[in-house]
Amino acid sequence: MAADMIPFTPAGYKRLKEELDHLKAVERPKIISEIAEARAHGDLKENAEYHAAREKQSFVEGRIQMLDDQIARANILDFADDKSGMIKFGAFVSLIDEESGDAKTYHIVGDLEADINENRISMGSPLSKSLMGRKAGDNLEVHVPKGIKEYSIVKVEYK
Repeated sequence: MAADMIPFTPAGYKRLKEELDHLKAVERPKIISEIAEARAHGDLKENAEYHAAREKQSFVEGRIQMLDDQIARANILDFADDKSGMIKFGAFVSLIDEESGDAKTYHIVGDLEADINENRISMGSPLSKSLMGRKAGDNLEVHVPKGIKEYSIVKVEYK
């Protein structure tokens, strides 16, 4: 059975690799030493430090397995050299909300990279789906849970 590929921007893939490297090189050895130190305190049945360290180890090992899997299935998509001006995966899109006049720039990324606090929106979001294939200067309507939002595309770039 072939595993589904996971789309990543180059920056998103780099963040994933950095987290994995940190967990393997820093967190894992630190937890191993915490477990060894807790064992030295004696009776493991009532040793809260030991149980906390083992729980932390379980979490970190699970995260390492998950990141290893995501990296193995990563499909890095980079359209930085694209000169068409069309919005694709990885684009930084500057928009103006026609109703409020607010300007915002979004980065269109894969589901695992999405973080609205960092203005990274999933390519599966209603806004991303409406933006795909458009260019700067286009106007669009996006159906959102609260109704319809109208936007003007100001700029499209790839960094």
